[in-house]
Amino acid sequence: MKPFTALLGAAAGTHAADQMALATLPLTATLVLGAGPDLLGLLVAAQSAAWLLVSLPAGTWIDRMPRRRMLIVALALGLTASLVAVAAAATGYVVLLGLAAIAGASGTVVYVLTSVSLLPSLVAPCDLSRSNARLELARAVVSLAAPFVAGLLAQHLSPTWGYVLAALGAALALVCVLALPEGTAPTTGAERPTLASAIRVGTAFVLRNELLRGISLCAIFWNFAFFALLAIWAPLALGPLGLDPAHMGLAQSTYGAGLILGALVAPVTARRLPPLATLIFGPAVSILAASLFLTAPSGNGFALAAAGYFLVGFGPMLWLICQTTVRQLVTPSPLMGRVNATVQTAIYGVRPLGALAGGFVAAQPGLHAALLMIAAAFALSTLVIVVSPLARMRVLPKSATGEAQA
Repeated sequence: MKPFTALLGAAAGTHAADQMALATLPLTATLVLGAGPDLLGLLVAAQSAAWLLVSLPAGTWIDRMPRRRMLIVALALGLTASLVAVAAAATGYVVLLGLAAIAGASGTVVYVLTSVSLLPSLVAPCDLSRSNARLELARAVVSLAAPFVAGLLAQHLSPTWGYVLAALGAALALVCVLALPEGTAPTTGAERPTLASAIRVGTAFVLRNELLRGISLCAIFWNFAFFALLAIWAPLALGPLGLDPAHMGLAQSTYGAGLILGALVAPVTARRLPPLATLIFGPAVSILAASLFLTAPSGNGFALAAAGYFLVGFGPMLWLICQTTVRQLVTPSPLMGRVNATVQTAIYGVRPLGALAGGFVAAQPGLHAALLMIAAAFALSTLVIVVSPLARMRVLPKSATGEAQA
């Protein structure tokens, strides 16, 4: 099996496990444990807290250890977490379910950071956009299926069956990673800086680079809004929208359809449009999606919510592929893990705050106020791009060839 093919198969299995766990958690909490919006917000925050807690040290490990070994550790952790989640749901232990969510997400964190850092060593710089699109397409396909499958399982069997499928996805990914060739650590040397010093080097590089700063700030606001939306989706769908679990999952699965179309279109837009167009369009279309969610309770709730999820998938997928390629091009190889970890911390570390804010606002002022907050955060993410140098980027930057201090 070719290395990129093995990486692609591992991506499909990993994202299948992650998306099934992501879709199963709110259904399990709501239907099995009877959780309200506030407790649901806490659980979603726990699931996403790993990006805040694990990313930065993981980035340093990725720059120090063979990346195949890091992938194996990540997938073994995800597999174990899915099995623990089944036991937690069966016994009704909310705390154990939250711990399993953190552990599973931690595995995903390490996998994503490692695979993004590994890819530039597997393909030529001119093939990065297409390869990133193929990897994201694998994630998009399972994102389309996971919410609908989780909803069907919740309605006809039990929500906990979603965690069983997540375990199978992690096992498949582990088999694919074992097919990758053994590699050496990206950096060598008798002396290594402390963990804190190594993290500071990566963070300083991001702060000095105006392109990476703009990407990080945009992502902070966007991910805050997206995870606030995830935290209130079950109460919104099962309440004001009047959807059953199956239709709730079907509406959310259009997010995956948007991701798929975005991943398919991305190679074309990369060839025909300047990067600035993609980088502005991605967050801007999310504002339109927020307006659809706002009007959904007073209209055709299913159709408007489905359209909103589609747009939230399509535009941001184009943005994600473009900004990932920019990151890989401007970052020297010895810093790849730490720089990706720093940016990913900004992208995903804010998710617990968004989930907590969404759950709190929905439980207190109400769901409409939470949706207004989500729309405002999407608007801020767009504004960040418009006022940054990313809005003037007509061509992709050249690939970094210089070595950086480890």
